[in-house]
Amino acid sequence: MAQANEVVLVTGGGSGMGRETARRFAARGAQVALFDVNTAGMEETAQGFDSVHAWSVDVTDFAAVKAAVAEVEERLGPVDKLYNAAAIMPFGILTEQDNGIIHKQMAINYGGLVNITQAVLPGMLQRGRGDFVSFASMAGWIPMLKTGAYTATKFAVRAFTETLYHENLNSGVRFACVCPPAVATPLLKQGQATDWPKMLDGEQGDPIAPAVVIDAIEDCLARGKFFVYPTRDAKIGVFMRRLFPGLIWKQVHQVEGF
Repeated sequence: MAQANEVVLVTGGGSGMGRETARRFAARGAQVALFDVNTAGMEETAQGFDSVHAWSVDVTDFAAVKAAVAEVEERLGPVDKLYNAAAIMPFGILTEQDNGIIHKQMAINYGGLVNITQAVLPGMLQRGRGDFVSFASMAGWIPMLKTGAYTATKFAVRAFTETLYHENLNSGVRFACVCPPAVATPLLKQGQATDWPKMLDGEQGDPIAPAVVIDAIEDCLARGKFFVYPTRDAKIGVFMRRLFPGLIWKQVHQVEGF
């Protein structure tokens, strides 16, 4: 739980999980810094809170990220909590999807994490405290047809964050890698507007609320749990992927019809 005047930095703060995170911490009295290219969205996130501050930042630009982090820490103080929620999610068959879109997903979803990590985490490690939260996905465990580009980014996020966690054990910094199923956010709508897989339709259940994910993150941080699975089905999905990958692929092909 955020303490008054604690500094929380949220990437992707203009919508979705980033907005949910920012407004929750602001309501508790934290100073919240938003990074996003969606300036209008950040204005909406900040409505009603004098403690929410927006920076227009492209997370793929390392120099811009470093400069913005320096401004945040000069203006608000050292970053106590980092929530990296910036991501895009267009789907498509890999040989047909636009080449630039495939590379853009990796640049934002994974490259953005790398950039914000190197700009923020050294300070946390030096101070010996902080919360570092990255958003992977169940897509970071279970690939399926039409999601290959997005899934590759989330596999990368998961591997990067897990290694980072083990490289900094006993540092005083708490790490969490969040692996939710579908969440009811604009990011989900972005995927639905492209080549939406049948596997992600009704049989997977309704998308969960962003608040459920934030609750699970806080619970896992408090209990020292690195991987955050907000639902029982998410835990089962990871178990099935580890033990029966062929069975999952068989189901995917049956559902998608190719």
